[in-house]
Amino acid sequence: MPMSDYMRDLRAKLGTTVVEIPTVSVLTFDDQRRVLLVRHAEGNDWTTPGGMIEPYETPSNAAVREMWEETGLHVALTHIVGVFGGDLCASTYSNGDKVSWVSTVFAADILGGTLKPDGEETLAVRYFDRTELDAVRCKPHVRLFLDAGYSRQPRAHFQQTTWAPPSLHTSNIQ
Repeated sequence: MPMSDYMRDLRAKLGTTVVEIPTVSVLTFDDQRRVLLVRHAEGNDWTTPGGMIEPYETPSNAAVREMWEETGLHVALTHIVGVFGGDLCASTYSNGDKVSWVSTVFAADILGGTLKPDGEETLAVRYFDRTELDAVRCKPHVRLFLDAGYSRQPRAHFQQTTWAPPSLHTSNIQ
C-alpha cells in the first residue's frame, strides 16, 4: 500500500522534514535457509518485507499485515529477531520526504497464500541464498537484519550501545 492517510496528513503539516516512525520487518526462510526478500518500487532495491505500524496497531499485527500486502503470504510470527534503528534505518524518498525508523524484526513461518508482489510497493519477491546476497542491491539496513536473522541466537538482537553521559566516569558510581 502506498502512503497511508495518517502519513499523508502528517506530511501535510510537517513537509519533508525527517519523521521517526515505528516499523516492522519479517524474515522467513525456506527449507534451504534461503531468505525471502522483496524488490521495493521506491528505489528498486531488495529489502525485507515490512513497513510502518499504523496508529493503534500492534507490531505483531502490522508484521502479519505487511507480509500479506507485500508478498501474498500469510505468516505466523515465531519470535523477535531484534530491534534496530540508527543511521542504517533512514532514507529519503524520491519526493524529498525524509524518514528514520525503529524496526522490530520478527521471524515467521508461512501458513499459506500465493507468493506474488503487490505491484504497487513491491515489484518482485523471491528467496535468496545467503551466498547470493553480496551480489544483490539491498537497502542499507537489510544486512543488519539478515545478520541477526541468520545468527539463530536465542535472544533478540540489538545494536550495541555507543552513547554514554558526557561527564560520567565509572569512578563516580557508588
